[in-house]
Amino acid sequence: MPYLLLRGLSHSVTACILLFLTACAEAPAQPLVAAPVTPSAASTSSAASVASSPTPLLSFDEWRILLRSDAIAAGIDAELFDRTFAGITLDPNVIKADSSQPEFTRPVWDYIDGAVSVSRIAQGRLLKAQHRSTLKAIRSAYAVDHEVLIAIWGLESNYGSNIGSNNVIRALATLAYDGRRQVFWRSQLLAALQILQAGDGPVQGLIGSWAGAMGQTQFMPTTFNQHAVDFDGDGRRDLWASTPDALASAAHYLQASGWENGQPWGFEVNLPQGFDYALADPEVRRSLAQWRALGINPVRAIDANEQSLATLFLPAGHRGPAFLLLNNFRSILKYNNSTAYALAIGLLSDALDGNPGVQAAWPRNDRQLGRSERIELQELLTSKGYEPGPADGIIGANTRKAVRAFQQSLGQPADGYPSHELLQQLR
Repeated sequence: MPYLLLRGLSHSVTACILLFLTACAEAPAQPLVAAPVTPSAASTSSAASVASSPTPLLSFDEWRILLRSDAIAAGIDAELFDRTFAGITLDPNVIKADSSQPEFTRPVWDYIDGAVSVSRIAQGRLLKAQHRSTLKAIRSAYAVDHEVLIAIWGLESNYGSNIGSNNVIRALATLAYDGRRQVFWRSQLLAALQILQAGDGPVQGLIGSWAGAMGQTQFMPTTFNQHAVDFDGDGRRDLWASTPDALASAAHYLQASGWENGQPWGFEVNLPQGFDYALADPEVRRSLAQWRALGINPVRAIDANEQSLATLFLPAGHRGPAFLLLNNFRSILKYNNSTAYALAIGLLSDALDGNPGVQAAWPRNDRQLGRSERIELQELLTSKGYEPGPADGIIGANTRKAVRAFQQSLGQPADGYPSHELLQQLR
């Protein structure tokens, strides 16, 4: 029975189902094969932010007994389970991190400033030269460019210097028992047990972020099981201590996500006077030749296939920089489904290759909407007959489309950007 069928059920109902499954199992089930998820902890936390945590009806000890039966049925050795869970308790800091709802988020330009800093670029260039032979071998195996791998390494763990300090089993057990999206976390916990059973990872145990992301490239357990590789040939997939394994695993993931070697992720462009900003919609994909015909040109020389499809991206609205995004940007989004993250990876990889940074000015004086203001904006759009989707404070495609429609009704540039000025107009 797929675990996704248990989504949203209480602990008592889940317990009954699991007891029934355990009683009826005549032979051990095959190991779980979960759908791939983004390896970054930031992705998993943002995706879970709108769910609520049910009140546990089982004690942690009762829940662990049921988990043990389920793990054994999924092929986990009983002795390994008992040894791994000896002394495991709930971690209140993990629950606090999972349930946090920050009122304000960093503007995209602040995030880019920190992610693509002078020091990170300098260190990345040194490490790129230091690992050149390994990177060449990885490119031969997986057809993924050097720079994007170094950029992911830099953003995910500051080049391996910050891989987290949480006991992954304890963190995932806490989330699976008392967090939001318990079925998802349970699948990650069982996948982490599979990693231990396979003999991968450091001998002292699995260490990672509060959300269970592990190693120098911050893979979630299900992603680890599907895409981690033993590139240094020592018999273990060790993303913690082996840089070749970590970089090659990231390359394997990007390859599976459709990375096109030698092609750009995207590039900054200049827009013509009188441009229709409504075309800055992720659903509008046109060839580079078609965008050029509209007067959109790169700010620097770009070597890209003119027939490649691209979308126009205005991360700070019509008063900020503009970018055309190609297929490789979508591949980065599969690693971490955040446009700010993917943009930072692209810009850092460009910088590592010696290219200049963003040329247009960011609207740094704009005041960003807080979470409560974003919710109010969505509620006001709904009240005026637009359809932004649920009022959850997350500015997704539907909210941007509703903002765009409202801007068009006012005769303003329809860039879909939820500014404080727009909220005032809605009020």
